[in-house]
Amino acid sequence: MWKQIFKATLWAGSLDILAAFLNSYLRNKTSPGIVLQYIASGVLGEEAFSGGYATMAIGLFFHFMIAFSCTALFFVLFPRLKFLHHSILVNAVLIALVAWVVTNLAVMPLSRVEQGAFIFSRVLIAIGILIICIGLPIAVSAKRYFLKAQSG
Repeated sequence: MWKQIFKATLWAGSLDILAAFLNSYLRNKTSPGIVLQYIASGVLGEEAFSGGYATMAIGLFFHFMIAFSCTALFFVLFPRLKFLHHSILVNAVLIALVAWVVTNLAVMPLSRVEQGAFIFSRVLIAIGILIICIGLPIAVSAKRYFLKAQSG
């Protein structure tokens, strides 16, 4: 199961960080390096923005750790919660909503990242990105893995 969790993490995490790069560039002309340093600043504070490639790598590591946590949790819950067996799309939305809530109501307030204003349109875009880039890859991977395990 861990091999599939790592594959799903790589898939979801890669799609999500690419979407974050694109969204930040289109919205503010922000470079991918700054996005990664912003992620690292959750732990390192403002110093992350002067850390160069090292803090970019730390930001990428944190990003994939969060993606891994979402993936592992869903894979653990999937066989235990029968209502998760019905719809990949519903699961993708659930994963996205949980990821957004945990990130914005727990991780961000506990981090050293400066909190921005709540802008409803940006929240909808973020949740849409999470549904497509995190929720769907994780939901599809779990469904395939457990169907294959059940039949084989």
